Amino acid sequence: MERPGDRWFSVGLSVLLHLMLLAALVYGWMLFRRPPPPAPTLAIDATVVDARAVPGETRPLPTPAPPPPEPKSEPEPEPQGPPPPNADELTRREQERAAAAAAEQHAAEERAAQAQAAQRLAAEEARRRLEEQRKADAQHKAEERRKAEEQRRATDRAAQEQKAEAARQAGEREDLRRSLAVEEQARAARGPALASWQAQIQARISRAWLRPPTARPGIECDLDVTQVPGGTVTKVSIGQCNGDQAVRESIEAAVYRASPLPPPPDPSLFDTDLHIHFKPD
Repeated sequence: MERPGDRWFSVGLSVLLHLMLLAALVYGWMLFRRPPPPAPTLAIDATVVDARAVPGETRPLPTPAPPPPEPKSEPEPEPQGPPPPNADELTRREQERAAAAAAEQHAAEERAAQAQAAQRLAAEEARRRLEEQRKADAQHKAEERRKAEEQRRATDRAAQEQKAEAARQAGEREDLRRSLAVEEQARAARGPALASWQAQIQARISRAWLRPPTARPGIECDLDVTQVPGGTVTKVSIGQCNGDQAVRESIEAAVYRASPLPPPPDPSLFDTDLHIHFKPD
C-alpha cells in the first residue's frame, strides 16, 4: 500500500529534476545569445595641418597612411548544451509546474480535510464517552437509590413485623392469662359439683365391688376409666394399687358392673376420661 509520504516524495523529486533541466537550458540559451566582443582599434594622436595655411612654404600634402587591416573576427562559439526550450516546451513545463502546484494544493487540502475529520472523530468519540460515562453515573446513582429504598422498606417491614409479633405475643399472653383465669374461675366454681359427682361414682363402684377374701383393710387403688356419653364404661385400667391380683380384678369387675355411671349434675362437667382414687374403706 502506497503511503502519502512516498507519493509526495516522488512529486518533489520530479519537480526538482525539471527545475534543474530548465536551469541548464536557460544557461545554454544565454551563452548562445551573448554578442561577440568588439574588434580592437589603434589609437593615433595627430593634428592635420593644411599646407596652404602655412605661410612661405609650400609642401606637398603627405599621403595618408592606409588604414590598418581590420582584425579577423573570430568565429562565434558553437552553443554548448541542449538547445533552449521552445514556446511549446515552456508552456508544457509551466503546465507541469501548475499541475504540480495544484496537486500539492490538493494534497494539502486533503491533509487539512483529514486532520479536520480526525478532529471531528476525536470530538465525537470524546462526546460519546462523556455521554456513556454520564449514563453510567446516572444508572449507578439510580441503582444506589433503588437499593437504599429497598433497604429502607426492608427495615420498615422488619420493624412492622417485630411490632406485629410483639403485639401478637402480647395478645397471646393476654388470651392465655384470660383463659387461665376463666378456667381457674370455672374450676373454682365447679369444684364442689365435680367432687360430688366423683363421690357418686366411687359410691356406685363400692356398692358393685365384691370384696375377695384376700383383701386387706385400707385398700387404695388409682383407676383410669373411659366412658361414653350416657355413662357406659368402655375401658378400665388400674394403676397404683396396694391389693393383690384378686383385688385388682375384683375392682375392675366392679367398675364394669357399676356402668352406666351416674351423670354429672352439670353437663359441662362430663369427661370421657376419669381418674378415680378408689378407697372402699
